[in-house]
Amino acid sequence: MRISVLGTGLLGSEVALRLKTQGFPVSAWNRTRGKATPLAAVGIALPGDAAAAIRAADAVLLYLADAAAIEATLFSIEAEPALAGRIIVQMGTIAPAESRALAARVQTAGGEYLEAPVLGSLPEARAGSLFVIAGGDAALYERCLPVFAALSEAPQRIGDVGQAAALKLALNQLIAGLTATFSLSLGLVRSEGLDVEAFMAIVRDSALYAPTFDKKLPKYLSHDYASANFPLKHLLKDVRLMEQVMGDAGLDTGTLRAVAAAAGRGIDAGLGDADYSALYETLVDPTLGRA
Repeated sequence: MRISVLGTGLLGSEVALRLKTQGFPVSAWNRTRGKATPLAAVGIALPGDAAAAIRAADAVLLYLADAAAIEATLFSIEAEPALAGRIIVQMGTIAPAESRALAARVQTAGGEYLEAPVLGSLPEARAGSLFVIAGGDAALYERCLPVFAALSEAPQRIGDVGQAAALKLALNQLIAGLTATFSLSLGLVRSEGLDVEAFMAIVRDSALYAPTFDKKLPKYLSHDYASANFPLKHLLKDVRLMEQVMGDAGLDTGTLRAVAAAAGRGIDAGLGDADYSALYETLVDPTLGRA
């Protein structure tokens, strides 16, 4: 199966490289062409535009920023005719309603559509251990399974189009929530001069523990948020999307509003491209980013 990856940001690039090493013919396209250029060195083709990338593939994997970017890319005058006969796999984070609308437009254009958002970041993409959660037609999922198996140790179809998108938002809400709540607890421990390792020893031995606490702890202690696997600006985008979708579902989004406000202060302070764990800085110093 020939693959084109549209969107070669942090995760899209690693997915393209992983699929290439697993023997798939891979093409890649990015709106800012310079971001895709390094992929050419390992034999990944770089078509000149999105339409050419779509035509070069049997399956097109989308790692674009949001639903607006997907719409602008797929449904331009040049690209939309190329969708006929292609499988479009949406692998980013968008709203369930956006995914369903996208499926309808792709099908109208003569293509097939599957959503398959992933949980995990750059190390997992390199190792082929992403969590791939798919939504859509079961037979289409089976046809795409060799691709998913190259990216994930246990890919799974969890339901119809829109349901995987909803599950991805539920999982990302845990990322945001765990980051925020651990930051506040650690901030209190440090402000009182308590021993951080004593605090961590108790947490690790309790039902409260999540591995992400230890994974991000060195960043909190050093205040060094470089080498982002998932930048703070993307966390804010997802939190705002969660707020919209969960609000529409009748859920209380007050916590999400607070996290979004803290992330926004971090971005105002120049931390937008830093690792999302930089959320700690604005939660332990609520004045950060304010004029």
